[in-house]
Amino acid sequence: MRLGGPVFVQHPDPEGWVRAVQAEGYRATVFPLNHEAPPDVVRAYRDAANAADILIAEVGAWSNPISPDDEVRKQAIAYCQAQLALAEEIGARVCVNIAGSRGEQWDGPHPDNFSDDTFALIVDTVREIIDAVRPVRTCFALETMPWALPDSPDTYLDILRAVDRPALAVHLDPVNMITSPRRYYRNGEFIRECFRKLGPFIRSCHGKDITLGGKLTVHLSETIPGTGHLDYEVFLTELDRLHPDTPLLLEHLSSPEEYRQAAAYVRQVAARIGVSL
Repeated sequence: MRLGGPVFVQHPDPEGWVRAVQAEGYRATVFPLNHEAPPDVVRAYRDAANAADILIAEVGAWSNPISPDDEVRKQAIAYCQAQLALAEEIGARVCVNIAGSRGEQWDGPHPDNFSDDTFALIVDTVREIIDAVRPVRTCFALETMPWALPDSPDTYLDILRAVDRPALAVHLDPVNMITSPRRYYRNGEFIRECFRKLGPFIRSCHGKDITLGGKLTVHLSETIPGTGHLDYEVFLTELDRLHPDTPLLLEHLSSPEEYRQAAAYVRQVAARIGVSL
């Protein structure tokens, strides 16, 4: 696998961006441009990454393509299509988004998020995004979420089968599916289930950690890898069985120092169990 994450560089040129990624010891990262960047600039960043053997792990398409607001939905689908086309051009591992939400908060909870109608809408929407681009070098992927589909390995399999497009892949974020104390304490077992069921479709993963609070009713919080309860020995062992270019991207941290702390922990666990990053 390849460990990666974002870098904090203001207005870099391609070479400066690559140096910043290398300075953190990453072999994978997020593409720093979107589809509106000039084509020659996009190519320069792509070529710089390729020359340095840095995997462009993901192009984000963060938006709400199942929004109840028709205009928001239309714009989100167009954005996903444009970002997927960018990912195809640069050979990114995935173009990733969440499925979306039927509420006003694009990534938030809503009672309709788990309905049969919403499942059908997700299927139609993902097909619309993929069929507009028909990628062969990259894949479109949905990040798992706690309060929207897909929220489990089984619901992800249901979506994969229903969409029926080889360009739909899995972006695995196990922390986002740890939604109960039972799963929290047995997360190693749950991670194995995810890889057993979804392994052939997994193209990328996010690396986070999670803690369970003692205040009623249930409070689960993201935290820096190494300061929570996620079983990284199991996570890295399972990842190591996939394609060697499968990226594990750190995310949602607030400073370079926190990313370095997280990366150091992941490298420590990997060294202990004999996994190469």
